[in-house]
Amino acid sequence: MRTRDFSRAPAQARAGAMFIGGTRYTNPLVLLRLAPSWFRMLRDMRRMNGYCWHTVYWQFPLTLGTIAFFTDRDAMLRFARTRHHRRLMLWLTDGTRNATAGFIRLYTASPDGYSNGTWRAEGTEMGHIDTFTPLGAETTGPAVRR
Repeated sequence: MRTRDFSRAPAQARAGAMFIGGTRYTNPLVLLRLAPSWFRMLRDMRRMNGYCWHTVYWQFPLTLGTIAFFTDRDAMLRFARTRHHRRLMLWLTDGTRNATAGFIRLYTASPDGYSNGTWRAEGTEMGHIDTFTPLGAETTGPAVRR
């Protein structure tokens, strides 16, 4: 069901901006040294206006990443300016002692999307869409064949 109302959906569905990042650390000991700073930064993030939700992922052997959702891009960028985040970024990018690689991607959500069942603000029905969302060059999407 197409929608623009995500008021009954989980926090990550209501977010307008998403951060995804990953860091490859040099060794397991660095991860232990990271922990106190990371928990302080996480505490700041959770307390901020505009924070919605986050999760952490692990990729073998030494990559940790974060996916975080915020109400909007400004809230996400305000978090990047916090004291603990800045200190952690300085520590990570101090040569190659602590980390050997990293990336950050910032995304913003389109107002349009899909919801079903109890997460659907317009009702609680479960259902399929009749046509796919049009691609950039299309005016209407093709019919969904069941």
